[in-house]
Amino acid sequence: FKSLAEQRYTTKMFDASRKVSEAQIEELKHILKLSPSSINSQPWLFTFVSQKETKDALADASFFNAPKIKNASHLVVFSVMDDLDTFERHVEDNLAEGSVNYYKQFIKDQPAEKTINWLSQQVYIALGFFLAACATMKIDSTPMEGIEPEKYKDILKIEKYKVLFAVAIGYRDAEDSNQPSVKGKSRLDVEKVVDSID
Repeated sequence: FKSLAEQRYTTKMFDASRKVSEAQIEELKHILKLSPSSINSQPWLFTFVSQKETKDALADASFFNAPKIKNASHLVVFSVMDDLDTFERHVEDNLAEGSVNYYKQFIKDQPAEKTINWLSQQVYIALGFFLAACATMKIDSTPMEGIEPEKYKDILKIEKYKVLFAVAIGYRDAEDSNQPSVKGKSRLDVEKVVDSID
């Protein structure tokens, strides 16, 4: 995995002629379903888009990220449940008793903004899981917050969820100058970002 992490990068140019296979897309969907979350809350919606017209419409609501999305094989949109009445029903209908009790004791009565922020953090956990899965499967990826979430929500007709970010997936263009083999990988030294208490 260390080797994969060293080679993984944010793709700036995708090869529009190459598509991720349906079998791999189905595998990625299943992997996302298995993402970890606090109290197994699973407050997310993952929308896979490959249809050209819809993908192009989303690209046009993505500022400077538009070319990446148009040339990528798929765009995966990550959304969080932001209707807290819906979330409470979801908790009661789907979660184990211990999780339901935790929600009622520690989450339910806190301010709505704090709860939605906590739920959003769970979706970011799923993002890390997804990017690692793509790297393992030799699929290139570009996570993007540079989008217009409300336009995404309208285009995709999403209700009771808030769009957070999107990930373009596919295969790098050979001319992509951001590749680690061309540009190298810029990260801080381990000693600057990791403390060890022995």
